[in-house]
Amino acid sequence: MPYLDWNATTPPHPDVLAAMRAASERAWANPSSVHAHGRAARAVVEDARAAVAALTGTDARDVVFTAGGTEANNLALRSLAHGGTLVTSRLEHPSITRVAEALEREGGAIVRWLAVRDGAIDLEDLDRALAEPRGPTLVTVQAVNHETGIVQPVAETIARARAANARVHVDAVQGWGKLEVPSGWDTASIAPHKMRGPKGIGALACREGVKVASLLLGGSQEKGVRPGTVDAALAAGFGHAAEIARTSPARWAALAPLRDRLEAELVRLGARSVSHGKPRAPHVVSTTWPAWTGAELVAALDLEGVSVSSGAACSAGTVEPSPVLLAMFDPDTAKRGLRLSLGDTTTEKDITLTLAAFTHITARP
Repeated sequence: MPYLDWNATTPPHPDVLAAMRAASERAWANPSSVHAHGRAARAVVEDARAAVAALTGTDARDVVFTAGGTEANNLALRSLAHGGTLVTSRLEHPSITRVAEALEREGGAIVRWLAVRDGAIDLEDLDRALAEPRGPTLVTVQAVNHETGIVQPVAETIARARAANARVHVDAVQGWGKLEVPSGWDTASIAPHKMRGPKGIGALACREGVKVASLLLGGSQEKGVRPGTVDAALAAGFGHAAEIARTSPARWAALAPLRDRLEAELVRLGARSVSHGKPRAPHVVSTTWPAWTGAELVAALDLEGVSVSSGAACSAGTVEPSPVLLAMFDPDTAKRGLRLSLGDTTTEKDITLTLAAFTHITARP
């Protein structure tokens, strides 16, 4: 049964599972406790924090553990954009766009929505936004789009924002472990379940000197920024996933030939490629199907034993067109999107079985 939905989540690495089992057995105490059992749990949490810092190029003191990438994005935007102007686009993940909409609705920030060109933010429009009388407080950009796999111009965005004295948040959830994420940002989000780690934990990495404010009231964990007890077992899994991710981009780059084979055959069967010819991740095939909706194909492929997605997993179960594809196409085309995302255990056989399923489905009268 081919699993081609790695952008939704990834299967935990065996080493990650082993680390979590070991931590569950020996580091089950509260990491905030000062006794020996608590100190053992605290050591596991801090080792994990150091591993995340090494991956993101930050100091361990500037890594804040969260419940996942969504909370990390919320934390960054509500801390750094509040009271100012936020520059973003409709290409972003819902944990960015919906926070931006909420800030605008609440009067917490002015939001400047960037134009989109060829599946990426329009840098000329970014220049115009940065030159406006009330310049932006924060610019937020993805490392790579979660639906199309199109790599966003992060380095160029950071350089332009720096020149305008604006801060930059990078949603790098889909980037770490798959691509080299440019440096120079103020904050960046990370979620280990996108890189063969566990769900239920994430982090916001911060540049030295960048302060973020808590979204929650409670204890003083995570230096008061994120109250709540950190699960040492989840942290252990996160740390091991981060260590593995440091050497993963080369393995993911090797997926490009499989991606290209899959994409070429799907186009032959009637698909239209969304990202071909654009800067893109090596593991994502993004398509639209004139004769099918994305939801129809997801259901049909599921019956054939193939797991794919019609958009962000966070929006699964909805019948609305993909906001990302709406930013690129007309509403009818936007509801016909299908995403296939490979991973570092995807095989030639998986691709062959997937193409056989597509051939069977598309041959139906």
